[in-house]
Amino acid sequence: MATTSMLLAWVPALWLAGCAVEFENTKAARELELRSRPAGSVYLGWRVFEDKCARCHGSGGTGKGDAPDLRVRLRAVGPREFADMVLLRYEWTAPPSAASGPWSAERETYIDDLVQRRKGAVTMPAWQGEPRVNAHVIDLYAYLSARADGTQGPGRPAGP
Repeated sequence: MATTSMLLAWVPALWLAGCAVEFENTKAARELELRSRPAGSVYLGWRVFEDKCARCHGSGGTGKGDAPDLRVRLRAVGPREFADMVLLRYEWTAPPSAASGPWSAERETYIDDLVQRRKGAVTMPAWQGEPRVNAHVIDLYAYLSARADGTQGPGRPAGP
């Protein structure tokens, strides 16, 4: 009888310990992910963003008019894809693989607006010819991904 009651007391404790281990495992993975981001200056990215991008995307990348909220967009974009889109071939619509993802409603609304001629094509310049953007594209990524994951709030980041 005493053995059964001791066993019943240990089962919840072991279960909770297992949950704590699982939490710690995901915590380490998130920290590793943050450390594996390419080195970039959030402050320099903010400066370039405010100079070149805020006019359309709003201060802090929150979206404005036809320009989308970049905090949402950057959650699904890695640094290489970001650099490719900004410098070489910006595509406003989500990739076909995201048709059922977080952009699906936005994508469908955009397509409907084009078909119904409620708006023309949204144009976003490729910035490869702009020296400042070219030199600081990873800084832009650092700033926008910090905005996307909530580690950078609106306004000026800490910097020089």
